[in-house]
Amino acid sequence: QAIASAEFTILAGQHRSFVLTYAAAEEAPPRRVNVKTAFRDTEQFWREWTGKSKYSGGWKEAVERSLITLKALTYRPSGGIIAAPTTSLPEHFGIDRNWDYRYCWLRDGAFTLESLLSVGYHDEAKAWQQWLLQSVGSDVRQTQIMYGMRGERHLPEYELPWLRGYRSSGPVRVGNAASQQQQLDVFGEVADAISTMAAAKMRLDPRIGEFQIRLTDYVARICARPTSGIWERRSVRRQYTYSKVMAWLALKLGVAAVEAGRVQGPLAHWRRARNALHREICEHGFSRQLNCFVQSYHSRLLDSSSLLIPIFGFLPFGDERVTGTLRAIEKHLVRDELVYRLQPRSPKECEAAFLPCSFWLVQSHALAGQISEAEKRFEMLLRLRNDVGLLAEEYNPGEGRFQGNFPQALSHIALINAARALERYG
Repeated sequence: QAIASAEFTILAGQHRSFVLTYAAAEEAPPRRVNVKTAFRDTEQFWREWTGKSKYSGGWKEAVERSLITLKALTYRPSGGIIAAPTTSLPEHFGIDRNWDYRYCWLRDGAFTLESLLSVGYHDEAKAWQQWLLQSVGSDVRQTQIMYGMRGERHLPEYELPWLRGYRSSGPVRVGNAASQQQQLDVFGEVADAISTMAAAKMRLDPRIGEFQIRLTDYVARICARPTSGIWERRSVRRQYTYSKVMAWLALKLGVAAVEAGRVQGPLAHWRRARNALHREICEHGFSRQLNCFVQSYHSRLLDSSSLLIPIFGFLPFGDERVTGTLRAIEKHLVRDELVYRLQPRSPKECEAAFLPCSFWLVQSHALAGQISEAEKRFEMLLRLRNDVGLLAEEYNPGEGRFQGNFPQALSHIALINAARALERYG
């Protein structure tokens, strides 16, 4: 491993530039970069790109900064969208919760695409469409939850013991073993991205229709299986409620695509599967004792992913089961005005507040018509951003600092969606 370092002093008002270049031993050195020209061209590119945004609501600066972040997390040669540009920034110091996020999660990519499309960015969606088709390939049964930036499937996880890690919190990891998990929810999120592209009148690749048919058929076959959940606990497969809701969404959108004439498929079969899964989720994923949706079938544990259940249209916000779930989450998973993903079952599971979930609660309040509460929470969350408007995955209110990889796409996606909900219903 090669290490490059340099020291220099700079005073207020001074400008200094330096260029770090890299080339393999067998390659010719790259052309020297003219820093002033590169800076000017970069600034012009971003001004032109942000000028294309159709967002005109409140908190425009925060939304624009988040859109820039999502664009910057896109790998231009392939269209892949990474979750974060860092590895091993710990979710919790000293508890071996350090992961490599420099990969393209289908979930994060689908959410990013929807955020960009919502304000008029189509080129990125077209590029991601091609990345999706090339990465997943023709066999939907082999779908992974994440891929490399170029669509790589093999992402073996290993540790670098000679590195101390951030603030001496190791291990430093490369690769991500969670890439081998099967997570049912990703099929619903990808189906929702396809539906969003169609609704935006985008020209869809002809292969997308065939892909959605295979995806919907596959979900109808596997939706009864226990799988890994959205939070990627290792070696834990369950009937996760959120995963089932997203499987229902995949079936619902497959039915809608047939009804709209976009694809041809076994409509009656998909309808039966969709309706049966809806009944199953309401019966087994909802606790009458707790009066809320729970983490997995017949569980007594709450999970903030339940905030997405009404957002994706499984039940309306006025439904008493949704209202009960919002109340339960606010009572048991909110501390210091921030939302935590789960109820810890042991001290080892203790973690910081999860910023995407905190924005999901803002969005839920806005969609439920509780605008004053939503705005109050949103303003508080915006104050947590750093000096250039960026967010990590988690925030530790006791220590007043971010935790987890940074900047985190999912946090900025959730910020944009919360602002859009406030704009629409405020």
